[in-house]
Amino acid sequence: KGIVYGKPNNAGINELKFQRSLRSVAEERIGRRAGNLRVLNSYWVNQDSTFKFFEVILVDPQHNAIRNDARINWICNPTHKHRELRGLTAAGRKSRGLSNKGHNHHKRRPSRRAVWKKNNTLSLRRYR
Repeated sequence: KGIVYGKPNNAGINELKFQRSLRSVAEERIGRRAGNLRVLNSYWVNQDSTFKFFEVILVDPQHNAIRNDARINWICNPTHKHRELRGLTAAGRKSRGLSNKGHNHHKRRPSRRAVWKKNNTLSLRRYR
């Protein structure tokens, strides 16, 4: 950690790739645009040489049919506001690496930053 020798090659940004999928970007964009609705999920519809098209399933948490249905009314809770912005939809969880299980992926849960913080925090007893 520290000095990087051979600066121009090793300090470049040319090969950095966007880490999220276009599907999660589509969910985020419609989630910002329709702020009163909740993003449930999305799926690929079509694409051409320039664009990819996704359909995003939105739920109205104020609708009585949603509030009275026991299978879907969990999304009415305020803790599910803007799930798409926090990476809680299926596309967001996949980009966070949470679709895999097992000991090879134990540094992914509950999140990459939480695991880093836990591993880099020195915890000492008060009287030792």
